[in-house]
Amino acid sequence: MRGRANYFRHGVSKAVFSTIDDHAWHRIVRWIFHKHSRLSWRELRRRFCRPGSWKLICDGVEFTGASSVKVIRYRYRGSNIPTPWTPRPTAAATGG
Repeated sequence: MRGRANYFRHGVSKAVFSTIDDHAWHRIVRWIFHKHSRLSWRELRRRFCRPGSWKLICDGVEFTGASSVKVIRYRYRGSNIPTPWTPRPTAAATGG
């Protein structure tokens, strides 16, 4: 998920990343409940979540999801963005 998020991080995508994380979290929890049929919510949180939160973690591997990717927009490119009004160096030197 982070690979796809890295590809799409230059757009307006933070809310979409959060929605995808929410969906993935619910699917993982549903899978855990299916695998451990007698598990309660309290037991799930004790066994599979970071203490004091609902972040899923098991055997040192934490579910980070797509929202952990920093969204970068409008990277500064300095004078690398050409405009039609910028005079060319050769045209300015020749006067035409």
